[in-house]
Amino acid sequence: MRTRQRRQEDADQVAPRAATDYDLPVNLTTLFDASLTGRSTRVGLECTGADGRPATLTFGELDARANRMAHELAARGLSRGDRLCVHLPNRVEFIDLYLACTRLGVIIVPANVLYRERELRHIIGDAQPRAVVSTIGSEATQASDVPVWIIEELSVAAASRVSTRPSVNLSSQDPALIVYTSGTTGAAKGAVLTHGNLCANATTLTAAWRITDADRYLAVLPLFHVHGLANGVHCWLASGCLMRLAERFDQRTALAELREFRPSLFFGVPTIYVRLLDASVIPDSEATSIGAAARLFVSGSAPLPAHVHEAFRQKFGHTILERYGMSEALMILGNPYDGERRAGTVGPPLSGVVARLVNGEGTEAGDDEVGEVEIRSPHLFSEYWGRPDATAAAFHDGWFRTGDVAVRSQDGYYTLRGRRGDLIISGGFNIYPREIEELLLEDPRVREAAVVGIADAIRGEVPVAFIVADPSLDMAELDAFCRAQLASFKVPRAFRRIDTLPRTALGKVQKHLLPTD
Repeated sequence: MRTRQRRQEDADQVAPRAATDYDLPVNLTTLFDASLTGRSTRVGLECTGADGRPATLTFGELDARANRMAHELAARGLSRGDRLCVHLPNRVEFIDLYLACTRLGVIIVPANVLYRERELRHIIGDAQPRAVVSTIGSEATQASDVPVWIIEELSVAAASRVSTRPSVNLSSQDPALIVYTSGTTGAAKGAVLTHGNLCANATTLTAAWRITDADRYLAVLPLFHVHGLANGVHCWLASGCLMRLAERFDQRTALAELREFRPSLFFGVPTIYVRLLDASVIPDSEATSIGAAARLFVSGSAPLPAHVHEAFRQKFGHTILERYGMSEALMILGNPYDGERRAGTVGPPLSGVVARLVNGEGTEAGDDEVGEVEIRSPHLFSEYWGRPDATAAAFHDGWFRTGDVAVRSQDGYYTLRGRRGDLIISGGFNIYPREIEELLLEDPRVREAAVVGIADAIRGEVPVAFIVADPSLDMAELDAFCRAQLASFKVPRAFRRIDTLPRTALGKVQKHLLPTD
């Protein structure tokens, strides 16, 4: 068992260190060159080409495309420190733009392709990009007065440029990304991630998850999110493995994709794993073959229910590795590659990351006590773009306050209990919604569950459960089930059936959008 004194000693050792202290590449171009120039003749990417047909590209071809795109962006006036908003689905041109910007020192601002005009207007207005890259007919054309460059036209223009590498001297402190938080509680803030942050994260993950050039990575997560970009794309280019880029996860084609590509490495969110368990998506007779080809399945971006964890192990013969991260800090905690992958937990801190739990009184919580997760890490963002007030509020004595509440076991595994703002205080008792949600999901007829607090004249707040369930389920049954399993103050005062929970593109429930009136 790690003592509080030992954890503090670790924190004192790690906290002052910058990403460059870990013998990391000074920027992303240096990191990626191990593959883009070191494996130039090797096929690195399978994707859909501009003509809609399957295409393959070597690492050298990817490098040349990125150089041409960099020269085109420079010719359009972009230079170090400028922002470029990218509003695109998964496609090879997204990678062209990203690599080009990392070479020029231009800061990429990825925007969710599902965002409508109002949401795009907020991001564009906040980041103040020089331009937006999107597709024909995109709502980005109505979202701002900044120029909108159509990706097809931009790519044609870039193709005529020279393929020599532009020379821009970038350090680990140069910003590379402004990633807007998912907005589960309100207006999104832009987290600024530096080259050093991103290099440290990629190096940590390729080592922790044993990713090598022998892997075959099926990329189905959106590149506009750090899960798909800072984990997926970066680990691909850092390791030199083969990546197949899908536009999105499509349950209608999942079987054919998995059967044909036979990935050894797969990153997903809980919603995807639930879909893969559906016999109509992946028949049980196919699961053994898919599992035999795979080496590692990773889950993140939202809590993975324990029953899904076990059902996947039984069907595919693999124990999913669940990990925890966020836009501001990239990867923080993770179940081990070797060792117990404990269902319902997100494991101990990753290498180089120091974590602690702080209780409501501002003191460090012990093992098996509830507290807010605070961290120090070389992956940690530098600031919220244009928000010094929010940046200052996010830190406590040099520790980043994640806003997530958890408990830590004596052997160092963390179990998340929800967001700090989700805590329900009812009659003086603390109620953590995730505990109730996981109980509700034990009923196989419950497909989704979210618990929130609503105002109560007597108790201050009381929990209410929103349920997506089979029509055969009587809410009275859930009430009786909870009363048999929970303390009385934790039992939801109402069970409201809804068609679907509001979620972000990566599956996080947007509780602030639930009808609590």
